[in-house]
Amino acid sequence: MSRDSRPRRFVTVLFAIGALGALLAAQEGMQREGGSGPPAKLVPVHRVAGVRDGVSVFPKVDYTQLKPLNPGDVDFTHYHSLEETVSLLRMWAAKYPDLVDLYSVGQSFEGREIWQITITNRKTGKDTDKPAFFLEGGRHAGEISGIEAALYFIHHVLSGYGTDPALTALVDTKALYVRPNNNPDGNTLYHLTAQSLRSTVRPYDSDADGLLDEDAAEDLDGDGFVRQMRRFVGAGKGNAAKDPKDPQGRAMRRVPQGQGDYQLFPEGVDNDLDGRYNEDGIGGLDLHRNYPENWRPMREATGRGYAQGGAGEYPLSEPETRAVFLFLMTHPNVGLAQSLDTAVPMILRGPSTASSEDGMYPEDAALAAKFDKKGMEITGYPWAGDTYHVYATRAGGNPTTGEPPRDSPIFGHGPDFGYSYYGVIWYGDEIWNGGRFTDYDKDGRIDEAESLRWLDENRPGKGDFRAWAPFTHPQLGEVEIGGVNPKFWAQNPPPDMIETWAKNEAMFNLYLAQQLAQVRVVAAGSTPSRSGAGVFDVKATVTNEGLIPTALEIATRVKIVRPDTCTIRLAPGQELVKTAEGRNQAAAIEIGWLKPGESKSVTWQVKGPGNATVAVSSTRGGTDRREVAVR
Repeated sequence: MSRDSRPRRFVTVLFAIGALGALLAAQEGMQREGGSGPPAKLVPVHRVAGVRDGVSVFPKVDYTQLKPLNPGDVDFTHYHSLEETVSLLRMWAAKYPDLVDLYSVGQSFEGREIWQITITNRKTGKDTDKPAFFLEGGRHAGEISGIEAALYFIHHVLSGYGTDPALTALVDTKALYVRPNNNPDGNTLYHLTAQSLRSTVRPYDSDADGLLDEDAAEDLDGDGFVRQMRRFVGAGKGNAAKDPKDPQGRAMRRVPQGQGDYQLFPEGVDNDLDGRYNEDGIGGLDLHRNYPENWRPMREATGRGYAQGGAGEYPLSEPETRAVFLFLMTHPNVGLAQSLDTAVPMILRGPSTASSEDGMYPEDAALAAKFDKKGMEITGYPWAGDTYHVYATRAGGNPTTGEPPRDSPIFGHGPDFGYSYYGVIWYGDEIWNGGRFTDYDKDGRIDEAESLRWLDENRPGKGDFRAWAPFTHPQLGEVEIGGVNPKFWAQNPPPDMIETWAKNEAMFNLYLAQQLAQVRVVAAGSTPSRSGAGVFDVKATVTNEGLIPTALEIATRVKIVRPDTCTIRLAPGQELVKTAEGRNQAAAIEIGWLKPGESKSVTWQVKGPGNATVAVSSTRGGTDRREVAVR
């Protein structure tokens, strides 16, 4: 069915409450408050690109959570907008011209630049001649904690350079590629409006009804957030109930239909009259399901195969994912990678379609397990491991249905691309715990009542929970609107708690960067050769001073890395003598790949005096060279 021939069910309900009329009036760029009478104050709006069946213009919200302490200064007690993030990147590039290079790696769906920086000491060599670490934040629109952790990482490394020996050595010998905000369109919508989304803003039919983005959320009570609505329907008629563990009647728990006396809905109206609320908001494609490894379509014809929601029209269909792919494929010196999400919390990686035992080579799995353990120690996260098994089963069975936990595949996933296609361990860590701090009843779960109890004991008066308040809904009648802050508690920490989480995650990523392979020429010399007068044996011994191999086992199998190679460059008048069999010696000799601490030696027969240069080069271990006097 062509897009123009789709049925169009215009939303009369929104006309009844005036919301659509207000948004249509805002199409000229501003929205009026106050109804009839003299002109009222104009309210800024944010327009979303794309042709969709729902609204594309939303009132802006001036969140205090995005206010810096002092504009221009670096602090991690607020969330950084895209504009402030880019301003910080420009400031760092200007302040550290020998260490920072700022550049765009592409443009988003709406045409915003996707900014990235390289951190390395240019005086010690080019970034492409060094082992590298890649760090990405902000891929999922609403998971903005990742942006903060990426910015914290940058700030920590740069402020410590020259005074902290470990950080100085890291920047002198490695390259750090950091992309704080890989989804600038989605992050901007999340930062500036009450809308919440996971994806980019490309129009998408999330509910498979033939319409695009036709049921976005509404902030009905005007507090700047889309919270929850609860409706009392009578005993035995609902799917939710007040949790008796919360004496104040705030906490709700889901129960099987017919066993509760309330219904729960996200705040908003049913725009397309299908009985669901906010099920087809802005966007819906998932940048973390758009990679080529193990990609599956959003729908398949037989009904018997695997499909993947949010996968995109084809692998790398989204410019934001494509920008990551193309950069990494043209920079194979990246030896470890990280993309940051929220809010489990977990040290998370691939495989995503098999367990670590089945989907990784044993030596690679052992290395990942080592990183997992260290990550839990640094961050304090309770879980670590692969997406397929550990992520899917971490929380046990379904508390409502009693269904036991089971392994679950995710397709087109970044960590799978990272390992099986690109040949590195790629983490996709989950920051923040969704406000789940203490399991008071020791049943292995932290429910809403326990989260609210923790808030009462630790954050009274902070405003993380809004009390239920009555509201007359145009479709449901009398409801109550309330609940925890959906953006700055449920999905991300409140501003006064950001720094702890951003720092812990940054410290784990710093640890990963410090594990990279590093090849060195540790010895080089010449001695007279038995091959004849005037011939010298020039010997180079090289090693891997890093803490991971110069190639994972998977990297050697998928041919993403070339074998480590030793080379010699002769001085004028020198030559490599022929072998005893009359063959020419090779100036470049492949030596396979180096394990941590492993050394290998190469010898050439050189005729003639002069200063030769021996070198070692490794796709992921960098390069090194040494001059040898041949006398």
